[in-house]
Amino acid sequence: MQQIHFYKYQGTGNDFVIMDNREGQYNWLTNEQVNELCDRRFGIGADGLMLLNKSEDYDFAMKYYNADGREGTMCGNGGRCLAAFAHKMGVGDGNLYFIAVDGEHEATLDGNNWVNLKMQDVDFVEQGPLYYYLNTGSPHFVKYVEDVQATEVFTEGRQIRYNERFATEGTNVNFVQPYENGIFVRTYERGVEDETYSCGTGVTAAALTFAGKEEKEYVIPVQTLGGQLEVRFHKTGERSFNNIWLCGPATLVFEGQITIG
Repeated sequence: MQQIHFYKYQGTGNDFVIMDNREGQYNWLTNEQVNELCDRRFGIGADGLMLLNKSEDYDFAMKYYNADGREGTMCGNGGRCLAAFAHKMGVGDGNLYFIAVDGEHEATLDGNNWVNLKMQDVDFVEQGPLYYYLNTGSPHFVKYVEDVQATEVFTEGRQIRYNERFATEGTNVNFVQPYENGIFVRTYERGVEDETYSCGTGVTAAALTFAGKEEKEYVIPVQTLGGQLEVRFHKTGERSFNNIWLCGPATLVFEGQITIG
């Protein structure tokens, strides 16, 4: 039996188990154990699990696992929560530079609970008659709907995620509706295989598709089931974007100890 000291964070309802692994003390964790820890009935409960790892070249390295126990692609809200956690652990000076599975990231903290995360540039967006498909660190299918609140996100999202094109690698599926001066986004996440309260890379993907034709700076407010986010970016071409920032709250829920076999 092994003892784990963990922290639970959430960013607009997208929740994560986090461990300080800078000394490598949790390198023994298996995919099955990660899945157990993320289980909402028999474990701590989370959409994913992250390890704060040491890095020679950056303030820290991010290791992210989906709730199914497998190592995932980039998680935007996870990156924001891990940056908040690293700051709590005394890492960096409020401006953090870290390495994740999709490359380098920068994060800044405004106050206690607000984290701005710089995402990777996007240089291609596939556009179909009723959808967009792009990669913002993770692959995202974006579909605009008339009534996002009435959309059967689990059923429709699952159909798209497991269709002939995406079944092998999987994709996240976002349903989007223009809302006030921004958008409302609901997401079916692969790896969780369910709707989550929020998805950072999904919100980012949706915001990019919502930009007008003009090549300029945009600030898009985004509503999710778990709260409000903001995406800032510069549109540089018909389908290219840079200086992309995902901004929003990242808060500690609780910390504790758990024993795992």
